Amino acid sequence: MMNYQTYFTSALDHLQAERRYRVFADIERQAGRFPQAIWHSPEGPRPITVWCSNDYLGMGQNRDVTRAMVEAAWRLGTGAGGTRNISGNSHPVVELEAELADLHGKEAALVFTSGYVSNQTGISTLAKLIPGCLILSDALNHNSMIEGVRQSGCDKVIFRHNDLEHLEELLRAAGDRPKLIVFESVYSMDGDISPIHAICDLAERYSAMTYIDEVHAVGMYGPRGGGIAEREQAMHRIDVIEGTLGKAFGVMGGYLTGTKAVMDAIRSFAPGFIFTTALPPAVAAAATASIRHLKASSEERQKQQRQVARTKQVLSGLGLPIMDTVTHIVPVMVGNAEACKAASDRLLEKHGIYIQPINYPTVPRGTERLRITPGPFHTDAHVNALGAALVEVWTALRLPLEPKVQAAE
Repeated sequence: MMNYQTYFTSALDHLQAERRYRVFADIERQAGRFPQAIWHSPEGPRPITVWCSNDYLGMGQNRDVTRAMVEAAWRLGTGAGGTRNISGNSHPVVELEAELADLHGKEAALVFTSGYVSNQTGISTLAKLIPGCLILSDALNHNSMIEGVRQSGCDKVIFRHNDLEHLEELLRAAGDRPKLIVFESVYSMDGDISPIHAICDLAERYSAMTYIDEVHAVGMYGPRGGGIAEREQAMHRIDVIEGTLGKAFGVMGGYLTGTKAVMDAIRSFAPGFIFTTALPPAVAAAATASIRHLKASSEERQKQQRQVARTKQVLSGLGLPIMDTVTHIVPVMVGNAEACKAASDRLLEKHGIYIQPINYPTVPRGTERLRITPGPFHTDAHVNALGAALVEVWTALRLPLEPKVQAAE
């Protein structure tokens, strides 16, 4: 009889051999104490400091947000009861979509169970509904966007990352056929930003639709947290803006915004929407509370930007090989999968600092890194402790340090 288990154990053995096997830490977040948490280590519970959370602004512990979730659960129950086609729209979801449309200056919004699903099903459905569509995709787009492009079944071309000349060359070669440009605003591994206005200029010149992923920017940039496109006053130039509720807004879910016709078409044709249980009302209520808070408050964004700048200054001043970025992403480059995992393990076990290693396929081989995301609740003492711990780890593992740069006071 065939032993099917060998296929799976062999695949796992291969991952282990390449030092790419992922181990998840058992972590218990503590509302009101973030970024402090409890690590349930093999030896028992230990306090740790989290430095790699995508809850960028700590909104997952905001009292307005948690209160909205609890009160909605008491009033409306826990689950959504099924898909929206079967159970109807829960009123908190209707309110959430109105809030999102307003955030991005669009006519309508559509909420999904995750940002992955909104990209995957949004891109594939959009492209399928455009006869003869050619998708032009940035080379560093997220896997969810890549899967959306693939599942569309449409022709595609990949333009070099943020390379406007290459994009124009491909647009020109496409001629008069319908075209969809898909790209991100903030690329989360390298922390760089796309030239939104320049891409929109090309889209207008060559009659292409535009689709932007703002998942690492919503809540964090712009006067009301509308993302890089809001900061650059470019929201009106983009046809579809996609975002997440699971990062800076501190809850979960994904969404699309655009014209009523586009959102209605996706609602009516997207399998990832039609056949998926809706967000629970309590989750939708919490997300709405978070969005409303960040529309009115810049305090969290300002504090986070201050601590991002300080973290970069301290780490570069200690000679640590951080990648120079213009965003809140602070990559510390390692360049080796085994060393990256060893550095992460030592930080956690010796220093009580949690930073998950980033290895292939998330980043190319040879560019393995620790991805640090400072937040508004990281204190100067936290930053100093992080710098000292990283230097100890780099020294213990004999990883190269760079010439020290004097950190700003």
